[in-house]
Order: sequence, then C-alpha cells, then structure tokens
Amino acid sequence: MIRISSVTLPPNKKIYVSLTYLFGIGPTLSKKILADLKIDPETRTKDLKEEDANKIREKVEKNFRVEGDLRREIMSNIKRLKEIGSYRGTRHHKGLPARGQRTKTNSRTVRGNTRRTMGSGKRKTGEKT
Repeated sequence: MIRISSVTLPPNKKIYVSLTYLFGIGPTLSKKILADLKIDPETRTKDLKEEDANKIREKVEKNFRVEGDLRREIMSNIKRLKEIGSYRGTRHHKGLPARGQRTKTNSRTVRGNTRRTMGSGKRKTGEKT
C-alpha cells in the first residue's frame, strides 16, 4: 500500500493509472514521471518494489504541486480574481461558466434549472389565454 501526499493509491491498478488518483497528476504526467524514473508503467501498484515506491513519492512531493497545495493555489487565484472585480471573478462568484460558454441552452445544472423529464423545471412563460 503506497501513500503519496496523504492519498492511498489503489493496489490492483497499474501504476500509471494509480498515480492519476492524485489531484494534479493526469495520465500524461504520470507516464512522464515513470519514464524519468525508469519504472514500467504496466506494473501493478501492489507489485512495485519499496525503493521504486520511495522514488515515486520523492519525485512527486519535490517536483510537483499536488493535492492540498494545488487546491489552495487554485482557490487563492479565484479569490484574487473576485477581489479585483474581473469578469472571470464575477462569473465565479455567481457560479456561472467563466470561459465564454453559452448559458441559454447549456449549463442548466449550474443555473439550477435541471430537467429530469421533458417540461419539468422549465420556466413558465405565463398563464394560458
């Protein structure tokens, strides 16, 4: 059982997939880390030697910002955008898409207009005449 940055990696998955359980490490970065350390990405996490596990732990914790540190940094960036009053900051504050997506037909769940069946959740335009 390998723990990196207070996350336990699943033992039955391949090591390159297990590393993606860390927030901030995706498949590409995972394979790059393993290539740098000359570890076979197809190895199961439970079959990994202890010295290889230590190498991975050392590399990830020293060279990459993952889990809590990364989450804190993202939150501080969003907070800064809100404080300076930028467009992106106001969109974050309102809980709307910040990168130019349309909101007329998409992002219903963000706007609180979820439709389970047709017609439910649809805004009423007025009474029938």
